[in-house]
Amino acid sequence: MSGPLEGIRVLDLSAMLSGPWAADLLGDQGAEVIKVEPPTGDHVRSLPNRVGGLASMFINVNRSKRSVTLNLKDPEGLALLHQLVESADVLVQNFRPGVVERLGISYDELRAFNPGLVYLSISGFGERGPYADRRVYDPIVQALSGLTTIQAGSDEDRPRLIRTVLPDKLTAMMGAQAICAALVSRATTGEGQHVRLSMLDSVMSFMWASDMNAYTFVDHPVTPEKAASFIDLIYETADGYITVSTMSNREWEAFCKASDRQDLLADDRFDTPAKRDANVNERLAEIQKILLERPASEWLTILTEHDVPCAPALRRFELIDHPQVIASETLVETDHPVAGRLRQARTAARFSATPVEPPRGAPRLGEHTREVLRDLGIDDARIDGLVASGIVGQETTSPPVTDDESNVVTQGA
Repeated sequence: MSGPLEGIRVLDLSAMLSGPWAADLLGDQGAEVIKVEPPTGDHVRSLPNRVGGLASMFINVNRSKRSVTLNLKDPEGLALLHQLVESADVLVQNFRPGVVERLGISYDELRAFNPGLVYLSISGFGERGPYADRRVYDPIVQALSGLTTIQAGSDEDRPRLIRTVLPDKLTAMMGAQAICAALVSRATTGEGQHVRLSMLDSVMSFMWASDMNAYTFVDHPVTPEKAASFIDLIYETADGYITVSTMSNREWEAFCKASDRQDLLADDRFDTPAKRDANVNERLAEIQKILLERPASEWLTILTEHDVPCAPALRRFELIDHPQVIASETLVETDHPVAGRLRQARTAARFSATPVEPPRGAPRLGEHTREVLRDLGIDDARIDGLVASGIVGQETTSPPVTDDESNVVTQGA
């Protein structure tokens, strides 16, 4: 794979979403990623929405990887991992705290085989504290972090989940960034390091820039947060939904002119930014009444002509054909040997000097075991013996659903 991370080898021992997608992001940017799975496979392989034995979620967070199956509870399987570690730059794992020590694959144990290894540990809550050993899913982190209260709009309203697995995805992105930072450090010092990242820490870091900023000043107590508005910025028009934003004076004035409601500029509830904020419910209710008067397409044309920020509130099936998405070439189509024609988002960042290749399809379980073991100098006769003894698995396309203890930092239902 070409890209800025070409030449970097990543061992992905993680499962479900946060770890696999962190490794996937590195693979998208040119790294060689070897997904090391137990012979039963990553649980995500067994999720619904499958074609050719491959689940769509697995395809989307494990593309451009090679799959190797190893039984790490067997000494010979562990020895094979040690050989892989010797030539690796990065290892990603999201076992529950304490599991890697029991398996003999902790950072301290593996750095003996490769002092330059960058080792990312992803957990739900970190290694210490009353929640450290608990099983965790995305909704658990949303609730504990305060994210559900933020989504509710105030501390007094019913908490609400964000309807996507934000903590998992955010942790994956922070994990990929942290790995790159550690690789930059290694280029200077020659030494690898242990990078620890929890889902809770990721979400709290994410929220502090805006949603939690009232708590920045320690000596200034904060009262329970009240909703800024009971109306969000999705408005109904005569035939659909759009969003409109009028944050600055200029945008408010432009909206009033575009809607032929210059009278609102003289309204003493809205004639200054402070008053518009204090009377936010009345202001947004007024905007809503205005927008009901015309179809969405007309409003989007009129508001755009007046330079008022606006956009349609697209449904998912509409997004893939939107002119902006098409012009940006955000979605790419590729052919997978098992799953058929795939539509996926391209690598988000575009690199002028080190452009990336289109993503390769996600691997079948154990698809590259023989290939990778041959790279270690192991002959076919020994590989046959490893398969027969269960130390490595046979290639399959639809592993059984398991309750493996490694599958713990996961998305929720």
